[in-house]
Amino acid sequence: MKNILLCTDGSAFADTIYRYGAWLGKELGAEVNVLTVIDIRSQQVASTGNLSGSIGLGASEDLLNKLVNLEHEKAKLNHQKAKLILQTAEQTLKEAGVERIKLTHKTGFLVDCFHEFEALSDLIVLGKRGETAEFASGHLGANLERIVRSSHKPCLVTSRDFHPINRILVAYDGSSTGKKILQFLADFSGFKSLELHLLTVAKSQSEQKAIAFLDEAKQWLQAAGMKPVCSLQEGEAEKAIAQYITDQDISLLLMGAYGHSRIRHLVIGSTTAQVLRSSNIPVLLFR
Repeated sequence: MKNILLCTDGSAFADTIYRYGAWLGKELGAEVNVLTVIDIRSQQVASTGNLSGSIGLGASEDLLNKLVNLEHEKAKLNHQKAKLILQTAEQTLKEAGVERIKLTHKTGFLVDCFHEFEALSDLIVLGKRGETAEFASGHLGANLERIVRSSHKPCLVTSRDFHPINRILVAYDGSSTGKKILQFLADFSGFKSLELHLLTVAKSQSEQKAIAFLDEAKQWLQAAGMKPVCSLQEGEAEKAIAQYITDQDISLLLMGAYGHSRIRHLVIGSTTAQVLRSSNIPVLLFR
């Protein structure tokens, strides 16, 4: 793994994004590219339209000039904001021990320019919510949903608070995406020092297909030199995963963005969305 793309808007989730990004950068030996995109709408001001007939030609021109100056001033402030965001990110990453850092500032819309940077990255890091985090505590950010839906790279969705990673959980369903997760863990030795848990959820603990999935994953990880703690739980996937995270004090969850046996929602899989909304730990999603 060579490049990690870290997306930030300087919101309440930003410091956590930097710290988890730093952990991944060191564990995977990758360069961290910090991207901040200033929403172009934040520097646009309302147009006067053609007001000359209602307020007079001179007054209309004067108002238009003031609005243009205001727009220029907003652009300057946004540039300063982006510079400060990137400086803060760089400082946090360096203090955490990351040596290779790239800083990028764009103006526009994140979802429009995201794929330009995704193509050069191996893994994406972003917060569960952005600048409206304080007002949408029960929801996922719009940018997050769009990126997870469209990205073909693993996406780490960070939680509000940072906690050291020492115990990880793989939610395994036997799908091709699940096998990508196993291969990811096998490829990077940094994860072998962590306590690894492997969870499969089925309608009953006697379900042969689920037992076979779990055994398959166990053998795969053991062949890679890992010693997973295996568990087969029955019930609804999102509830079983959430309960296991709490009971075993899990600090990082790895799962597929879509379940192979579920109908896709318009945005992301129903289990995935529910786990993201309720989880207080970072979730590494695979497609």
